[in-house]
Amino acid sequence: MSAAPTQPLDKDTLIGACTRLKLVLNLPGLQREVAELPAEYWGTRGGRVGVHSAAEAIFLRGYAPADGETPIEDRQTLERMPRIRALIHTLIPAPPKRCLLARLNPGATIAPHIDRADYFSHTIRIHVPICTDPAVLMVCRGRAFHMREGEVWALNNSNQHAVLHDGTQARTHLICDFLPTPELEALILAGDRSLDVDVPDLAVRLDRLALRSSAAR
Repeated sequence: MSAAPTQPLDKDTLIGACTRLKLVLNLPGLQREVAELPAEYWGTRGGRVGVHSAAEAIFLRGYAPADGETPIEDRQTLERMPRIRALIHTLIPAPPKRCLLARLNPGATIAPHIDRADYFSHTIRIHVPICTDPAVLMVCRGRAFHMREGEVWALNNSNQHAVLHDGTQARTHLICDFLPTPELEALILAGDRSLDVDVPDLAVRLDRLALRSSAAR
């Protein structure tokens, strides 16, 4: 088992903004496991606060940071999701930390922010879109990306990032943090990082979103 690095990761060099990994997933199987979760599992923020409170969440490993110092281990929900468990524990070649499912409904947004806690500076955040909409944008370092269903992305959450949802379908991502390993870093370095899309009014939209978020605090 890898230990947490003693120095913060240089995610600007390793990831850039967002990098798509060259991994192939069984998307229908993953979607089926999420669809079969009881409806009552949803409907809460899972303990997440701040900008993340716009999304519903189900923690599969560990607990929300706002819950304090808690064990980071598999939760009972993950036992009923063997494909997602295999993705977390086997497909990604690194020790997993916190993992959750996050669902963002149409029209909702995640305001621009940086994950600043020490935990985030020593882990690599991976996003796997399970269900999404072509109109959803992940924004990082001022660049916008379409993360498509079944893809695997590394996100530089140590830089400013946000989510814009102009679509009509809920966007559900598996979001996991991993301790760095040479194998995972090699996957990221071999990935595609020039997949951003042109959004002419992106800077204006982000500024407005940041202002609304500041006013709400």
